[in-house]
Amino acid sequence: MSDLVIVESPSKAHTIQKYLGSGYEVMASKGHVRDLPAKRLSVDVKNNFEPKYEVMKDKETLIKELKAAVKKCDNVYLATDPDREGEAISWHLAYILKLPLDSKNRVEFNEITKTGVANGMANPRSIDIDLVNAQQARRILDRLVGYKLSPFISQKIRRGLSAGRVQSVALRIIVDRENEIRKFVPEEYWSIDAKFIPKGSRKAFAAALSLYNGEKIKITNEEEAKKVLSDLENAEFTITKVKHGTRRKQPAPPFITSTLQQDASRKLGFQSKRTMKVAQELYEGVTIDGIGATGLITYMRTDSLRISNDAKKEAKDYIENRWGSKYLPKKPREFKSRNNAQDGHEAIRPTMISLAPDQIKKNLSSDQYKLYKLIWERFLASQMAECIQKTTQADIEANGYTFKASGYKVDFDGFTVLYVEGKDTEEEKESQLPTLEEGMPVKAKEIIPNQHFTQPPARFTEASLIKALEENGIGRPSTYSATITTITSRDYVRRQNKTLYPTELGEAITDLMKKRFPKIVNVKFTAQMETELDEVEHGKEQWVNLLHGFYGDFEDTLKKAKEDMKDQKIILKEDQTDEICPNCGKPMMFKYGRYGRFLACSGYPDCKTVKKVVNKLGVDCPRCGGDILVRKTKRGKVFYGCSNFPDCRFASWSEPLNEKCPQCGEMLFKKEGKKPKIFCNTEGCGYEREVTEEEQT
Repeated sequence: MSDLVIVESPSKAHTIQKYLGSGYEVMASKGHVRDLPAKRLSVDVKNNFEPKYEVMKDKETLIKELKAAVKKCDNVYLATDPDREGEAISWHLAYILKLPLDSKNRVEFNEITKTGVANGMANPRSIDIDLVNAQQARRILDRLVGYKLSPFISQKIRRGLSAGRVQSVALRIIVDRENEIRKFVPEEYWSIDAKFIPKGSRKAFAAALSLYNGEKIKITNEEEAKKVLSDLENAEFTITKVKHGTRRKQPAPPFITSTLQQDASRKLGFQSKRTMKVAQELYEGVTIDGIGATGLITYMRTDSLRISNDAKKEAKDYIENRWGSKYLPKKPREFKSRNNAQDGHEAIRPTMISLAPDQIKKNLSSDQYKLYKLIWERFLASQMAECIQKTTQADIEANGYTFKASGYKVDFDGFTVLYVEGKDTEEEKESQLPTLEEGMPVKAKEIIPNQHFTQPPARFTEASLIKALEENGIGRPSTYSATITTITSRDYVRRQNKTLYPTELGEAITDLMKKRFPKIVNVKFTAQMETELDEVEHGKEQWVNLLHGFYGDFEDTLKKAKEDMKDQKIILKEDQTDEICPNCGKPMMFKYGRYGRFLACSGYPDCKTVKKVVNKLGVDCPRCGGDILVRKTKRGKVFYGCSNFPDCRFASWSEPLNEKCPQCGEMLFKKEGKKPKIFCNTEGCGYEREVTEEEQT
């Protein structure tokens, strides 16, 4: 007989099995095992929103295996992830496996290490029903919005659309920013920069015009700029003020989920989905030479900046041994979490500081190494001494005009020896100034006027959108990545490089939601719902009351919207075509069905003409001269084939180009990937080159 431990992921099961030994059997639920069936609402609205859960079809065999294992074991421990979702999975498992809900069989592993597993197993507790109810409330809330609202949106705009509770607000934030950019009217302004050389020196330093007769100067056009240059022609400049100071830069706190996603986007170019996938791998366990399978980071879904005393002690010892005691702060650093933080887990940190990234690089994939290095450096830097900079500011005056110069030199590098936080926008760089003294004459090497125009607010990147969602209280650590993935995969938002642009479809959905369902896309209302879900988690609010409070008003709003828009349909410009129906002469339009996009007559239902959408690449087939079409396999993978199929069977996974090989004269192809390339497919040729930026766009 042995004890059974049920976790979520098979890779985690493998790591935990190693620590627990032969007296335990570790099995994985592979995520949720019971859920609301997708084919129907599965919520009894009239009976206090009672959910109608069912065992998921693909988990039926697994459930049989778990039930068989339960019969053979002495004790069952539910060790699913330490968050709301994990608590709910444990609750569902307990129900299916007929385990007593008041039994102390729930264990949490904040880190998958020998110590973390031992601590978890030594402190079992009963299932936290408040946590479960918070997850249930969110799941039912999202199901009600999705299943009631999505059909309405689909009917009024385009088939197959969805409107989720959190995703709709995230989409609105992006659309509102786009509207701000469109309405923005740029204003002209000028700056005047100069380079000065102190007497007896050859080293020039930069300064910018700041004041005129002691007042802040504003130059709005070229004429005003020329007047300044005229006033300063052959002027004698003198340093009138020199101020020396000390600037102390503090390290950034260790990562929480949102800041990890932001910095991985800025520094590594990772999308949030990729970041969370790799972080999950690092948490669940990687096989390290001499150690075996071990989790390298603590749980990665957290909004807390709390750090254990043991971790602080380990960091202190490592810093002192590697850089010396001067790189330690006077006392261990404490970071305050946000007011609305759930504070369920520690901040994201390495489980063993001694495992330096370069030391275990050979055991990690490229992505694992990059992300682990980022987490390791950020945490260690957060426990290091501040960076001390000696600053200098100088005023240079002539004819009533004051230029200001600033610079610094690093007096003590502190935490910056290891890590500097990434920023969404580039900061103005300061340089070191030469030795300057009050009363010192300086010569103007050059004075340059620069025309500028005020800029609209920047479009969102994943990093800045996650920051905006967090600051506004929209969603929680576990939802940021899924929200962005949803709005991009459904073509409501397009990603160009790192920038997020709303599509016409995304804007149409947002406009409709703002007019008909203002509460659903109201940032403050959505944030309040998140707060109420937190109240459920803490046992301060009943989840059924929360749902009643939301649903009555929502149902009335939906009913009114259906009545008001009974005969209305929103037509998108991108769905209109120049093609004419061959049967009735009316314009053909793009429609969307179960198998994708097709052309249909706008005169429907009087005219039911439909046509397939032919996506021509604009390149002739190298075999027969026919059109090469962009096609998809049954699984959605893109390939390129001749329009004369089956008579011509030319097909390629790589994109054919209207470009001939410089070596053999045959067609060239473009292959996508991390390093896209253009190559010749002709046997024996071997020509290839990298793709230029123009060819990538």
